[in-house]
Amino acid sequence: MLQAGIVGLPNVGKSTLFNALTAQEAALAANYPFATIEPNVGVVAVPDERLAVLQKLNNAQKVVPATVEFLDIAGLVRGASKGEGLGNQFLANIRETHAVVQVVRCFDDDNIVHVEGSVDPIRDIETIQIELALADLASAEKRRDKAIRAAKAGDKDAKRELEILDKIQPVLEEGRPARAAGLTDDERAIVRTWFFLTTKPTIYAANVDEDSLSDPSANQYVERVREYAAKENSDVVVICAKLEAELVALDEAERLEYLKDLGLDGSGVDGLIKAAYHMLGLMSFLTAGEKEVRAWTIPIGTKAPQAAGEIHSDIERGFIRAEIVSYDDLVSCGSRKAALEKGLARVEGKDYIMQDGDVVDFRFNV
Repeated sequence: MLQAGIVGLPNVGKSTLFNALTAQEAALAANYPFATIEPNVGVVAVPDERLAVLQKLNNAQKVVPATVEFLDIAGLVRGASKGEGLGNQFLANIRETHAVVQVVRCFDDDNIVHVEGSVDPIRDIETIQIELALADLASAEKRRDKAIRAAKAGDKDAKRELEILDKIQPVLEEGRPARAAGLTDDERAIVRTWFFLTTKPTIYAANVDEDSLSDPSANQYVERVREYAAKENSDVVVICAKLEAELVALDEAERLEYLKDLGLDGSGVDGLIKAAYHMLGLMSFLTAGEKEVRAWTIPIGTKAPQAAGEIHSDIERGFIRAEIVSYDDLVSCGSRKAALEKGLARVEGKDYIMQDGDVVDFRFNV
């Protein structure tokens, strides 16, 4: 399961956002349960409007959405890379995640004291980036020492490793993330196995006040975060953690009406969950029947047999074919049978690359 770590300095709204994420999903519907694994870990559903439509078409008994696991990581302070505060715990927790959601304070409020004494989102981002970069730099130096010894013994892989480290270390020394080192796809694949902190995809959650939600671009803090994120190809999601926490107490109809009055199409929490899901190149294929409608998570580019393996290893092992109707075609026709009659259902083999929204029936024999 995708695990996204929520990080940030103290008093930026990190825990408020985490509570809104987890409680929001519990409040949405009984079909989207929130599962508490540990006090600071929550599993939330990926919002997918297609599931309710398929449930109605199939008169399905239940819906099972794709999920994302969010980890509320201990707040960071300067010196975390050297063990200050909860630094060692912070770094260990973030190392285990697949992606990072950094909550950045983008609002003024004299009643909420900023740990640095003033609101400056870029300074806050760089505080965390520097600590992560310093931790990665220490790891890179240790890796270089080992690689040098192995290269002297003629290890070709070690020589390749040194070439990559030559690109990464100068960037880390500047306090910048390793993902900014201009690595090739092959080099990034190698570095992923090193579990560096600053190679993880990052979303910046710009936490604003309610007044900024209708026009975030008018918020100078948000614009500065967007400019910073654009330089490193990261996403920015604008949220109001305080509002999201308040929305939890409302039922779905009231929540949608409240958001509509603010000029919003949906909640920031939904946008953040979707962004976290897609940031790692993930998508969903769908299965639909009377018993269940379900979204299955696979990486973009997955072939049909491997997608079948997400359901059960036997289906992948005995894969024969995939009978597929696109979601849009299925909805326009009203049923799989009608789609078949109109020639919109197709049979795909082992080399078929799955597409987001494929509604699939796998055929197999073991």
